[in-house]
Amino acid sequence: MATGDHNDIYTRLKGLMPPTWFGDSNPILTGALTACSSALAWCYSLYLYAKLQTRISTATDGWLDIAAYDFFGKNLQRSAGQSDDLFRNQMKISLFRERGTRQAIIDILEDMTGKTPYIFESQRPLDTGSYGGPLIGYGVTGGYGSLMLPYQAFVTAYRPSGSGIPYIAGYASTPSGYNSASRGEYASQSMITGSITDAQVYEAIAAVKMEGTLVWVRLQ
Repeated sequence: MATGDHNDIYTRLKGLMPPTWFGDSNPILTGALTACSSALAWCYSLYLYAKLQTRISTATDGWLDIAAYDFFGKNLQRSAGQSDDLFRNQMKISLFRERGTRQAIIDILEDMTGKTPYIFESQRPLDTGSYGGPLIGYGVTGGYGSLMLPYQAFVTAYRPSGSGIPYIAGYASTPSGYNSASRGEYASQSMITGSITDAQVYEAIAAVKMEGTLVWVRLQ
């Protein structure tokens, strides 16, 4: 018997009844107390569920999605089939993520795509190199710097490696002959789960870049 369950509440209600008013066996009283106990036990379980939803660490189901929307808007959404625990951990990482720095862009793109982006700032000597100095080699490394592009950066982000649609053969392949029995079928973008869209990459960079700066993004 746990606190708040049917048996617990039934015992509590029966303990409030005057012992001399009813006999040892009273089906009518038992039925009334059982009905009340069932309703109150449901109310108590609802209270416990509502209490969980007041904190990110314990929120579940759609309430966790609502919390994510409150904090991040459309910049952070649950992937198809993603569990509460994984989504909660993703939210906590995003809440305390470094922002406003070059490293912040690198970190968020690595988390999303699994690949390190290439970032070039035309006013950063470590990116451009210096004439007659280190960090520059024609056609190898470094780039043309410019003082005419203040507070701007050029980011080359790499799309994550996809695995396609499981169990579906490619068009015109041997097990997927046109109009013949096979595992081939017409597919759509919606059938690919867990992928990162280009729009999500743009939104992620915008969410962590320093305000007042301009970041040009190229996807490959």
